[in-house]
Amino acid sequence: MKINYLAVIVAAVVHFVIGGLWYGLIFANIFVDIVGRQQLEKMAADSHWSQYLIAFISSLVLVYVLAHFVQFTGSKTVGGGLQTAFWLWLGFVATTQLSGVIFEQRRLGLYLLNIGYHLVACLICGALLAVWRPKETADEVVVPT
Repeated sequence: MKINYLAVIVAAVVHFVIGGLWYGLIFANIFVDIVGRQQLEKMAADSHWSQYLIAFISSLVLVYVLAHFVQFTGSKTVGGGLQTAFWLWLGFVATTQLSGVIFEQRRLGLYLLNIGYHLVACLICGALLAVWRPKETADEVVVPT
């Protein structure tokens, strides 16, 4: 199984940027309403470089694992990448984050906002990884005789 590492890095950047747009631009007002302005102001006083670094590494790991599943399922089209990403999102993201709502009493709105971000980002990355295939090397090319 050959992973296209350039596609993984680009998809991780895309995943990370979608997060910034999702929480900072598209749904900023909803995020502020759910989390609370006072909580965000308290968080804003801290340095965030380590949080951004951890978030990017998290995106990189997620996309790397997604790339393996895209390869494993043989997804080579946008539709195949979307389908692979959707099932992984449903099985591993939506379900595991739901326990935070049930047992940790986190807000349902924040859960929906978070899993919505992960759904959109994973779908885009899955499609990207499916169509941006690694180049075949001479060893992998089968020449008919």
